Amino acid sequence: MRPPLPRQSAHDHGTHRAENDARLGDELASVIGGARRRAVRDGDRQIDTAHLLHSLLESDPEARSVVGDGPQIARLLGYLVQRSIGYGLRWQSGVEDSGAVPVLTDPPVKETAGFSPLAATSMEYVCERAARHGGPARGVDLLAAILVDRQARAVEVLGRAGIDPREVLARLDGRSDRSQECARGGDAAQ
Repeated sequence: MRPPLPRQSAHDHGTHRAENDARLGDELASVIGGARRRAVRDGDRQIDTAHLLHSLLESDPEARSVVGDGPQIARLLGYLVQRSIGYGLRWQSGVEDSGAVPVLTDPPVKETAGFSPLAATSMEYVCERAARHGGPARGVDLLAAILVDRQARAVEVLGRAGIDPREVLARLDGRSDRSQECARGGDAAQ
């Protein structure tokens, strides 16, 4: 039996600076807070990409719409809920780290303690995407970040729910391309 997770107040844990990073914005700080609570409630040692996906889908309609329609989302959320009572139990004994993405020893998004190595790296990718579109990170930035690595738990859950993560990424890239075209068109009109 694993030792229980220590309960720490926000003050004791450095106020979770990843949740307070200005590049992430209030909406994603809320998603991260939800993922953190879910990890503690599930008895997981770290926040992983599946925790982030679950929290994101519950709170961000735009990200939910990119993933799929009603029946697909319902199936996906069903799999995410089952992680604490079913197949996800095997995850509790391991760390989410595919080895495909280099682990950041000093990630620029500070205080990612408590994140799996892959989730911590994803958080930096979120900030890079946000910098490219010139604003705080959005839910779709987080969605793209957690689906980049094929070994991510979020990718595994999508596959189990019958959703192709590559198609979701293609839809996200299409949105990004349209956003950049609109920005260029807006600049040309001025």
